[in-house]
Amino acid sequence: MHKIYQHFQFRFNQSFRIFNFNPKVSLPVILVFGALMIVEFPKAYLYPLLYFSLALVFHINRKDIPFLRKIFVSNWRFIIFLESAVIYFIFLLTNINYKIEKFGLMMLGALILLCFLEPKSKPFPTLQWNFISNDLFEWKSYLRKNTWMFIFTYVIIIASAYYPASLILGGIFLLDYLSHVYENNENKEMLEVYFKKISFKDKIYKNLIFFNSLLLPTYITFLIINFNENLYLLYYIFFMNLYFLLIITRKYKVYHHHEKSSYFSIAVFIEFFAYSMLIIPAFIMIRLNSKEAQQNIKNYVGN
Repeated sequence: MHKIYQHFQFRFNQSFRIFNFNPKVSLPVILVFGALMIVEFPKAYLYPLLYFSLALVFHINRKDIPFLRKIFVSNWRFIIFLESAVIYFIFLLTNINYKIEKFGLMMLGALILLCFLEPKSKPFPTLQWNFISNDLFEWKSYLRKNTWMFIFTYVIIIASAYYPASLILGGIFLLDYLSHVYENNENKEMLEVYFKKISFKDKIYKNLIFFNSLLLPTYITFLIINFNENLYLLYYIFFMNLYFLLIITRKYKVYHHHEKSSYFSIAVFIEFFAYSMLIIPAFIMIRLNSKEAQQNIKNYVGN
């Protein structure tokens, strides 16, 4: 028990260190947490689903499972469950509109399943996706590495169009996978060749068209099933596109040829989530990021 207590004390201090290291993340975190405390859904079961999805995003992004196995040996799965349960219940119990009911407690069973969701040791057979243009090399590379997860996620995203609340939950589920499409940095020789052939604005345009083409079945399905709820779809389109623009402009804003990755952390995820949710801050950040990204590219490519 003492070791578990020390671990959670370390987690608590670690969360504050993250915010202190990057103070501009603190405000978005407060805004998102505040919104999740007061958001009101038409059905009670939607609250547990939303907060479970947040715990799932945290679990999928964690890289410390080998560390937990080494420290806690036979109890490491229990630690994973406890951490997921803490995240789940913090959001669930702070919402002023939610009252404890059976479905919220039943989701604990789903949290137990997370203990057995580990990174796969051997990759599954993948598709080559050769029909995708080389101009979309980030997508092609990502899909080759994550073929079956993409197919699984894509089915969920299209199915989420059945109901406005499920559309929102599906969008949150998608963000985690979308965030890592542009995380890896190409080498400077490839960057130089690429941007001598195509401008940064053209790159954004081509990638934006491809991204919305992927979401087009979701847009159409939602309009057919929920035509009278089209304002939800309009907000969804704005939110998803703003988040997409934030991650692609950030990649080239922070790009450096000595770094293999742009290190898209959970803190950046929360920050961009808040900006996209509020819309106007997202426009401001996209504009600033674009200017810095274009200047950074010029340092490698020239005029």
